[in-house]
Amino acid sequence: MSREHRAAEEQLCPYDAVQAAEALCGPVVLEPVTDRRGSAVWRAVGPNGAVAVKAGEGDGALVTAREGEVADRLGLLGTHGVSDGVAWLVTPWFDGPSTREVFAPVRAGDSDRAAVRVAAVDLCRAVADLHARGWVHADLQPEHAIHTKDGVRLIDLSWAWRPGFEPSEMFRGGIPHLLAPELAAAVVAGVRPAAPSPAAEVYTLAGVLWTCITGRWPLDYERAGLLPRELGAAGVREAIATGGIPLDADRPWPELQQLLEGALLAPAGERPTAAELAGQISDV
Repeated sequence: MSREHRAAEEQLCPYDAVQAAEALCGPVVLEPVTDRRGSAVWRAVGPNGAVAVKAGEGDGALVTAREGEVADRLGLLGTHGVSDGVAWLVTPWFDGPSTREVFAPVRAGDSDRAAVRVAAVDLCRAVADLHARGWVHADLQPEHAIHTKDGVRLIDLSWAWRPGFEPSEMFRGGIPHLLAPELAAAVVAGVRPAAPSPAAEVYTLAGVLWTCITGRWPLDYERAGLLPRELGAAGVREAIATGGIPLDADRPWPELQQLLEGALLAPAGERPTAAELAGQISDV
């Protein structure tokens, strides 16, 4: 990155956040990662290591500030604050592929899937560990788990909650395509704040793994005569709430997808727990 590019990026990142990053890493170079919905993320790299820096303004400030509070309550390493109305967060940078990246060989047709199966189990166990502490992540996505040499690390915890720590009024269930029908119905009915259960999160977990296997969302909108782009997020939630959209028929990994199908089609009270799903996948 050029010196001019570095300076431009630092102008967008709060000074206090850069100082916090440099206290951990020494002088840093900021590498842009994402910038959407009022929140930007950088990888800050210095001679003593790397950290993730997130900054949010407007609605993004509320979301980023909440993630900082979640990190405190979970006892995660990092620091956070607010500077001139911009909320910021500095956390460890985790090196490793996302779940979507881990499953790339499956989508490419590779028949050797032993390591991918282990990664799927590791993801389920990471979610199970979070549930055992009384928390739900509330926004599991294929990119929100990093498979490091020390295990799976869940990231983007802005919407995470537990009883006694109310979910945000801004929460709409996470990414619509991975939303459990009962949670979609609650959001559509205007329940605020919407509170995702561990069972709803297991549906999302199964949906994440299904998406990583096939490269597509688990529900077959076309067979249901629906066009998600025309429906928008609200329309997709309404359609999912009906429970009438069939699963995608593509089965590149039928043994694993049969287990995921059970989690995706079962009523909330009959779904496996994340730990049980981990055990089932271990036996595939």
